[in-house]
Amino acid sequence: MIEAIILAGGEGRRLRPVVRELPKPMAEVAGRPFLWWLLSRLSVQGVRRVVLSVGYKAEAIQGYFGPEFQGMEILYALEHEPLGTGGAIRLALQQVNQRHALVLNGDTYTDTDVRNLVSKFESSTTDLAMTVTYLDDVSRYGTIVIEKESDTVIGFVEKQGSSAGYINAGIYCLSRDIFEKYSTPEKFSFERDFMPARLEALRPAAFKGADAFIDIGIPEDYERAQTLIPLFAGKVSR
Repeated sequence: MIEAIILAGGEGRRLRPVVRELPKPMAEVAGRPFLWWLLSRLSVQGVRRVVLSVGYKAEAIQGYFGPEFQGMEILYALEHEPLGTGGAIRLALQQVNQRHALVLNGDTYTDTDVRNLVSKFESSTTDLAMTVTYLDDVSRYGTIVIEKESDTVIGFVEKQGSSAGYINAGIYCLSRDIFEKYSTPEKFSFERDFMPARLEALRPAAFKGADAFIDIGIPEDYERAQTLIPLFAGKVSR
């Protein structure tokens, strides 16, 4: 059984001009909460248990989705204060039963097959496989350096001038005990603190299985999502 964690605790401050005060994953996209589209995609791909990491206005998410959605068991890991993405993942992993789990950001939609990501993880010797996607302009995100021979992530480059390259698409498959091997603070970022500092030991497997990437964190891309996400979702369901 595939289990997944979705980081759904964000406030979405940059979306305030176009979205009322709700958790960012509850922003409406084509008549549905953005999180509805993420969960629907996971259901189609065979995920049967999801832990939603919630914080800001968690009751809006809990009230909408409840304990079950499209055949998936829904659990909640509640942050009483922001823990950062790393702290949130660590808290949510306490409710994972399998030896590994998917982790997705609750504000990005990536056109990828999570079953292939899990297979990539299971065929590797690492505690972490991460989905990467190629963009013509990476200035908003920074780039991922990948060793061609092994498809291993060997570096992160901070945001700089506009250029093409691979970026972190925000979907991972990781071992349930990934944090037990390292000393970490209560609050930390998985992307900015944990991965770069332990890159040589982790040697994450790069999964180049993302054909599209939408981050709804800014109003322009949120507007694009209104038409693009239903198109991607329709392709997956066929």
